[in-house]
Amino acid sequence: MARWTAAMRDERWADARAIADRSLAARDPATRDDPSLPYHRRWVWDGRPVDGARVLVRCYHGLGDTIQYARFLPRLAARAASVTVEAQPRLLPLLATIGSGATLVGFDPAHPLPPAGVDVGITELDHALRAAPGDAPAPYLSAAPAPLPPGTVALCHGAGDWDPDRSLPPALLAPLCAGRPAVTLMPGATRLPVLNPEGCPLDMAATAALVAGAGLVVTVDTMIAHLAGALGRPTRLLLKADPDWRWDPARSLTPWYPTVRLYAQDRPGDWTGPLARLTRDMARYMECPA
Repeated sequence: MARWTAAMRDERWADARAIADRSLAARDPATRDDPSLPYHRRWVWDGRPVDGARVLVRCYHGLGDTIQYARFLPRLAARAASVTVEAQPRLLPLLATIGSGATLVGFDPAHPLPPAGVDVGITELDHALRAAPGDAPAPYLSAAPAPLPPGTVALCHGAGDWDPDRSLPPALLAPLCAGRPAVTLMPGATRLPVLNPEGCPLDMAATAALVAGAGLVVTVDTMIAHLAGALGRPTRLLLKADPDWRWDPARSLTPWYPTVRLYAQDRPGDWTGPLARLTRDMARYMECPA
């Protein structure tokens, strides 16, 4: 995993695929789609080619994973005989904006779809297609923007309970609201001086509208980062010191989303450095957006 992560971060896509090929070849076929495991720990693609096949794309991971890899659905549809995407129901309207021609079905863990000619996890599409982010660049989602004042900053400080180190105290974002309109992308009431102090509804369309209407999105590592990047919105991503594989803490840019800039902690748990850099850069951005 460490060598694969290093290859992906260095954009050595062929090396990363070679590592993934060896890992795939070493798997025990008897463990494929193991019903004794939770869905997010299962593997389903056995390496069979997708060309001319009836393909079922299974979205077993998080909302952000689905959004990140949905970029490859049009390429898959161009090569397969048919494509069905079993995705989180909340995401179906957004995925429909890609226009891939795939059949979109809500994933019901109690009643998953039966296997197709080729089953593949959505996070394996780059491997199955031998594709890189640049082969399917952002933006690839679309949403009608909410009518927000010019220069509105959209803020997201929470990344969920499963990895609390990704989140930061909301009060740390208060200085970013000074002198400019702001909205929160978090559910529930907030004390931040924002236009929606009651919080953002737990509704994907409403969230996407706020993201699409904002002049700048500031977020921690969560689904919001992928949504903003996939919509092509200017985004500032605050990262813990040892972030997920897809973000390189030594870089400020990411090949996955050209409009996203990275701000990683210098030390675990210390948000002082990235917030100081972000505050400085935001002042420049508001003077001359880019």
